[in-house]
Amino acid sequence: MTTRTAQGTRYEELARQLTGVGAVKRDLARTLPADCPPGAAAVLTVLDRHGPMRLSRLSELMAVDISVSSRHVTHVAERGWIDRETDPGDGRCRILRLTVAGHAVLAEIGARYTDALERALADWSAQDIDALNTLLARLRSSF
Repeated sequence: MTTRTAQGTRYEELARQLTGVGAVKRDLARTLPADCPPGAAAVLTVLDRHGPMRLSRLSELMAVDISVSSRHVTHVAERGWIDRETDPGDGRCRILRLTVAGHAVLAEIGARYTDALERALADWSAQDIDALNTLLARLRSSF
């Protein structure tokens, strides 16, 4: 029987806690507008964060197969949340770009997420929320 080190136990607990973060993300996804499933929200978020791009780059940033991102792109394009413009450098490709309506949906999603977090963390101190923000940002930058 091997003895676990205190550090090993810390990382095991961190792994368990990060699994719990997945549950938090799923709960937050329930606050999305009915016509904006999580994959569609991810497309909008990536385009907002990184600017106009080809489908191949979007798939890469979302870490999903191009067939998956293509379905999400079709969904958001049908709702007028993105434009698919011909790539001037390669007429066979399209550049995906957020529309005004897409920015509005993102603003709504942001407000819904913020409201849900405010309700869930109403009993947290401002210092605890600041500490969580700092540590999550540090964790993200480590990866």
